[in-house]
Amino acid sequence: MTQQTRIEPLPPQRANPLVRLMYRIAKRRFGEVPEPFTITAHHRRLLVATAVHETLTERASHKLPASVRELAVYWTARAIGCSWCVDFGSMLQRLDGLDVERLKSIDDYSTSALFTDDERAAIAYADAITTDPHTVTDKQVADLRRRFGNDGVIELTYQIGLENMRARMNAALGITEQGFNSGDACRVPWSEPSEPTEPPEPDQKHAMESR
Repeated sequence: MTQQTRIEPLPPQRANPLVRLMYRIAKRRFGEVPEPFTITAHHRRLLVATAVHETLTERASHKLPASVRELAVYWTARAIGCSWCVDFGSMLQRLDGLDVERLKSIDDYSTSALFTDDERAAIAYADAITTDPHTVTDKQVADLRRRFGNDGVIELTYQIGLENMRARMNAALGITEQGFNSGDACRVPWSEPSEPTEPPEPDQKHAMESR
């Protein structure tokens, strides 16, 4: 881990069989157990609720192009300052086959040719929602409705709002980047030194994680 979290991860030795099984599934999918997962595990019912919610949200969110959705989520995490979310989100974009190199130029999204008009509109919306107080306007939402339809705007708003929750929770609990994007995910504290780290499967996305 890059720093000590404000609540220690729950080791499998203190977890019930269901949580241990969820740890194994998460590690098989992502190459390492996501640290927010191990901390939420102190509250088993919320851990299960989070896993179910994330899975259903992933399965339901297919109205928008992946690049539009993921860039909006990435901007939100970055604006809040959740380094874990930025790290994990970058990995998800890479596994989705998206161009992660252009993330280096995201500050210039409004003028950079690396981003499409739809992506610019989504990032600007993420910025307007995440700003406190928000700066969303009727004109902005009307433009998004023309681009993505009502269901697309709902999906985009939902994803940005959900990332606000994830990012603020992780930041508050002191959860920082884990090395997912680099492929060198840090081991959880209870892992044995000889235990191999499995790489994330390329066809897996967001299930069972708190971000």
